[in-house]
Amino acid sequence: MAHVVVFTRRAEDVLPSLELLEHRVSTLPVSAEAAARAPEGDLLVVDGAVELAAAKALCRLLEHDPSPVLLVLSDGGFAAVTAEWSVADIVLDSAGPAELEARIRLALASAARSAEPVSTSGLTIDEASYQAKVDGKPIDLTYKEFELLRFLSAHPARVFTREQLLSEVWGYDYFGGTRTVDVHVRRLRAKLGDLERLIGTVRGVGYRFEREDD
Repeated sequence: MAHVVVFTRRAEDVLPSLELLEHRVSTLPVSAEAAARAPEGDLLVVDGAVELAAAKALCRLLEHDPSPVLLVLSDGGFAAVTAEWSVADIVLDSAGPAELEARIRLALASAARSAEPVSTSGLTIDEASYQAKVDGKPIDLTYKEFELLRFLSAHPARVFTREQLLSEVWGYDYFGGTRTVDVHVRRLRAKLGDLERLIGTVRGVGYRFEREDD
């Protein structure tokens, strides 16, 4: 049984099927104040079926919460959701109990896997503590440098263009040019020292994380 924290402004049930499942449920309004005082939950559910803008703002606020976020939508809301919402999954407010239970189970399992530190060739990346270490020694990374390293390492061997990295790490509302990616990669490599090779360049395309077998 999981503790599910639901953020909604509706008086009625956001997910009627949730009441049929054996989970402990806490309900709070969709607001930054509510998020700040929210009890610790295994899963956070954000109601976006009524007010998409407020739901998006709350999802972005919860981006670094260790608990996965499940976004509830109506049929018309799917077109508005992008990667920058930073949610683990989305579900229709009309979803049945079997589908909802499966999505909850998969979101919790995925969060448990992503919480495990990445370790390769002497580099350790710990999302839980937002810290990276080389041979056990912490390296001083800025927030964006860590996010770039974390994102690339989460998709080993996959090549990302500068535009993709801007949208995934900086967000679609970032107005800077793609050169900022090159600058951050250069700084990140310098801080990695002998492990700079882990951030590979694919000429004419972009960058990838060169994960090595230990």
